[in-house]
Amino acid sequence: MPKTLIIAPNWIGDAVMTEPFIRHLSQYSQNITILASPWVAPVYRAIPAMRNVVEVDFSHGKIELSKRRQIAKALAQESFDQAFVLPNSWKSIIIPVLAKIPQIYGYQGELRFPLLSQYLPNPPKKNRPPMVEHYCSLIHLVNPLNVCDPSFKRPQLQIDPKAQNQSLSILEPLGCPQNFYIFAPGAEYGPAKQWPSNHFATLAEAILLKDPSCHVLLMGSSKDKVICEQILQATDSSLHTKIHNVCGLATLDQSIALISLAQGMASNDSGLMHIAAALSIPQVAFYGSSDPKHTPPLSPYARILFLGLDCSPCHQRKCPLGHLNCLNLITPQSAFEELNRSVTLRNRH
Repeated sequence: MPKTLIIAPNWIGDAVMTEPFIRHLSQYSQNITILASPWVAPVYRAIPAMRNVVEVDFSHGKIELSKRRQIAKALAQESFDQAFVLPNSWKSIIIPVLAKIPQIYGYQGELRFPLLSQYLPNPPKKNRPPMVEHYCSLIHLVNPLNVCDPSFKRPQLQIDPKAQNQSLSILEPLGCPQNFYIFAPGAEYGPAKQWPSNHFATLAEAILLKDPSCHVLLMGSSKDKVICEQILQATDSSLHTKIHNVCGLATLDQSIALISLAQGMASNDSGLMHIAAALSIPQVAFYGSSDPKHTPPLSPYARILFLGLDCSPCHQRKCPLGHLNCLNLITPQSAFEELNRSVTLRNRH
């Protein structure tokens, strides 16, 4: 079987969406190494078919050619037979080329097709295929007759019980029990993907009223501390001991482990949303400026709330009309009802 190098995408959600591709590829190449940024490497450590994850940290927007040469030199010693370049940028193909990997596959990307052994055309900007389909289609470049079985197309992550237990140490100083829900109110892309903080607050109150024994974790990167603090301040003060802002306190490895233990999750269209789906956690996901057909949470326990207004999805970072009705009009009551349905369904199974 060929020895394979994969150049990973740089967004958490996209990384999750590559899992079916990697799982399918592992049938043809059991020796797979993935080159990933520290930002997404934890996702690949949670993929059962992924055995060798190499972290590389490049500065955003910089080529850093000397650093890429050093990495390529080291990889050349591994004698890879083929490489799949999953990002579309031309920078992402530099390392496989410098490592002199004989077969390099990917999408046409940014005018890099002369350097690719075989490639697929870039998908159209309108009516783009789901990301899982986007990555799985690359299998056809090495096996044109292969058809990816539908059962392969739902991302699946797996967390070691030891990692789960270690993650719980974050909750001990907070007095948080193991019975908790997770809210992920951030959105790296921009505010047009963020459900209002006061809506999250109302949803938290409804959850805690229904089950007084549970707690709510407000999770995200350090950038999300402000919106999580807004949620906390918008809730009834009597509930503040049961709502915990853990933004920036947990690494992504720890966050993934905590998500795997949650009773349920409420989130915007984000990387953490996709992680919850791949872990089969009951969830409700809010869509405004983005398209749920392109990047849905692929799980039987995921409930998507998308109003489909005439102006959405607009794919903008900020609402161009200034009202953000696509998210403001999604009520906390509807989110509470859908999340309960998802939790009930998972409990039955």
